[in-house]
Amino acid sequence: MVKQLPKDFIFGGATAAYQAEGATQIDGKGAVAWDKYLADHYWYRADPASDFYHRYPVDLELAEKFGVNGIRISIAWSRIFPTGYGEVNPKGVAFYHRLFAECHKRHVEPFVTLHHFDTPEALHSQGDFLNRDTIDHFVDYAAFCFEEFPEVKFWTTFNEIGPIGDGQYLVGKFPPGIQYDLAKVFQSHHNMMVAHARVVKLFKDKGYTGEIGVVHALPTKYPYNPENPADVRAAELEDIIHNRFILDATYLGEYSDETMQGVNHILAVNGGELDLRKEDFEHLQAAKDLNDFLGINYYMSDWMRGDDVEKTEITHNGKGEKGGSKYQIKGVGRREFDVDVPRTDWDWMIYPQGLYDQIMRVKANYPNYKKIYITENGLGYKDEFVDGTVYDDARIDYVKQHLGVIADAIADGANVKGYFLWSLMDVFSWSNGYEKRYGLFYVDFETQERYPKKSAYWYKQVAESRILE
Repeated sequence: MVKQLPKDFIFGGATAAYQAEGATQIDGKGAVAWDKYLADHYWYRADPASDFYHRYPVDLELAEKFGVNGIRISIAWSRIFPTGYGEVNPKGVAFYHRLFAECHKRHVEPFVTLHHFDTPEALHSQGDFLNRDTIDHFVDYAAFCFEEFPEVKFWTTFNEIGPIGDGQYLVGKFPPGIQYDLAKVFQSHHNMMVAHARVVKLFKDKGYTGEIGVVHALPTKYPYNPENPADVRAAELEDIIHNRFILDATYLGEYSDETMQGVNHILAVNGGELDLRKEDFEHLQAAKDLNDFLGINYYMSDWMRGDDVEKTEITHNGKGEKGGSKYQIKGVGRREFDVDVPRTDWDWMIYPQGLYDQIMRVKANYPNYKKIYITENGLGYKDEFVDGTVYDDARIDYVKQHLGVIADAIADGANVKGYFLWSLMDVFSWSNGYEKRYGLFYVDFETQERYPKKSAYWYKQVAESRILE
């Protein structure tokens, strides 16, 4: 069956500053919490990563050559403000001007994210976004960037507010490494959404040209047995933690009664309370109809059992040992990994239908959404480098299936305007290191040479034809 994607559909590649740039301690860049956290907890570092700081002309030339006409880039906040506020670092500012100029030279539209998991250490150590002062500093940083970089036409406030709270305060795989504190998870989500709303309102009030939105990771949650009310409830509660709470804040400007009932149940079981202020909701309300786009990052779905979980227990499968994952939350339920769905070595369930369902859910429940970009999707794999390339047929199949359901969603009335493969070239993965590769271009991290994979040639052909066979 042949499927067609629209003529103006963007075929992009995605990156993030800390995962790609390297150069973590040169040209005035300030520290981020990850610098020490990787040294203390993991077996790899973020230098040199893909050395994008120096090799971006090579990567953008490859993008142009292989039909990639959009790139997600994040600005490293601590390259601009080494401590998060105060003195501006001119070398950092100059770097991003050079980078955006190269994007335009190569006809690759930059979609620029202000925050991709890398709050400056000076602010992170004071509580990150749990500290409301960080909200003010973020708004000031955003205001500076909007003035400084008029060449950017597409702005994203945050990448994946959900996984930030999850990684920092639930799983504990991100700094500061706190586990099982559900109140901190929801408070982090809320405060970051307030920061997002304030920045969107500022962007619109100042009348900047261009568009602004937010990128949410939206893993779809299903009941293991749809006939079992306990499984259905577990899927609903898990969805509230990861998706519904932040989507409500984005598009309703408040939390629906059903959402808050779920949050209150989770906190009653696990402890803690939230600080939700009247002025917070004024900010959320003011911005709810101003988002120009929603970025959806989608990699996987989860199946939930509503077992009577006595204690929260989550193990993070960092090294790609299939079957090494465990995930259960007291008062919510547990994820069932033994389902008839293929999964990666990292136990991520490969289920394209979940992306279709998530797009259509946004369309149905949040009709003020305007438009959607799929801002991340891709297959993390232990690529085998053979004969100067990677024969990554599994990645091609994965992307083809996901592009197929995007075409279906468009046919069914959803306004989806582009797809950004994670990742443009191989980068380092936050809590998995360098073995988990996603790129169209294989990076030899010793030499920093780039090699197009089989998927790069396939992607080019689809980008040029707009046709999925």
